Amino acid sequence: MQMKLYEIEEYRNQLQADAAVNLPWEQLSGKTVLISGASGLIGSYLVDLLLFKNRSDGLDCSVVGICRDRKRAEERFGEQLRDERFKLLCADINEGLSLGSAQVDYVVHLASTTHPRAYSTRPIETIMTNLIGTRNLLDLAHSHSAQRFLFASSNEIYGENRGDTELFDEDYLGYIDCNTLRAGYCESKRCGEALCQAYIKEKGMNIVIPRFTRSYGPTVLESDTKALSQFINNAVNGEDIVLKSKGQQYYSYSYVSDTVTGLLTVLLKGACGQAYNVADAKSDITLYDLASKLAAFAGTKVVTQTPEEVERLGYSKATKARLNGAKLQRLGWQSRVKMEDGLMRTIRILRKLKEDREPPCRIDPDMPAEALVKGAPLREL
Repeated sequence: MQMKLYEIEEYRNQLQADAAVNLPWEQLSGKTVLISGASGLIGSYLVDLLLFKNRSDGLDCSVVGICRDRKRAEERFGEQLRDERFKLLCADINEGLSLGSAQVDYVVHLASTTHPRAYSTRPIETIMTNLIGTRNLLDLAHSHSAQRFLFASSNEIYGENRGDTELFDEDYLGYIDCNTLRAGYCESKRCGEALCQAYIKEKGMNIVIPRFTRSYGPTVLESDTKALSQFINNAVNGEDIVLKSKGQQYYSYSYVSDTVTGLLTVLLKGACGQAYNVADAKSDITLYDLASKLAAFAGTKVVTQTPEEVERLGYSKATKARLNGAKLQRLGWQSRVKMEDGLMRTIRILRKLKEDREPPCRIDPDMPAEALVKGAPLREL
């Protein structure tokens, strides 16, 4: 049986550290949390953390994870599916879903298409998940009298920096050309936020909105075509880091554990109707510098390639998108993982998983020694 993430000591240590974060965890005790996008980068870490908190501290929180690909989810969660407080529901939220009389106290809506190739190859699905899928989950939460609904929004809603600020706070609006294929994701996230405000007004729902920046970590999916995700795959495989632009884009980033503790801070402490940036300026970096760090870690180099047309259509047009996290920090959240540490931790964990998947090779005694190297060793900066 292949090793699972939660079986790796370094990953468990991160869960243990996050389970000790000062939050009003007691609000989740005896409650049921419904998570859409449960097998994704952020959702799967949230599932792991809540189940870990149950086991380590007796939280007694039930988790219902919604996914579309049952096989992938079962491979991801493995033996955790035997936990009586964890249920997996395979459904397409765009088609609606029913839970009968099941208890639902918190709904965390994370399901979304979030990588460039999908923006250009599945643009209708990208938009509808943020509109119809969000509406279906809002209706579900309302019908079950959920205590709180969380809509995961994005740094993409800010658009391009107009040149009048360094950091985007929550009331900033930059430029988005709505008459483009790529605008489907940005505009539908904006509309999803507006839909949440409508449900607050008309149906009296309790809704909060974290705005995530570009997240990364060992829960990243191999199919993810975001630049950083591809850089990480390159580094894990000991390959050159492939940069498909000049790398001048200046963005905020967040390690997945910081993203999830930010999410929980908003869920448990945020004010109804408010949006919160989940970001820390200490992790802001240009794309070229990010590629260079990973190349240094992996012992490889940065190379440039011209993107395929289908990739180019899905790329963000924003060149400077840095978020101001002060509002969330006033609720007590703080980033605890430095970017260099997060990158190295991600590569180490993913390499361990990769080595476990690969069968031992039969060594030719005449093979030169350099040909036996499987991925360059990580280097400290």
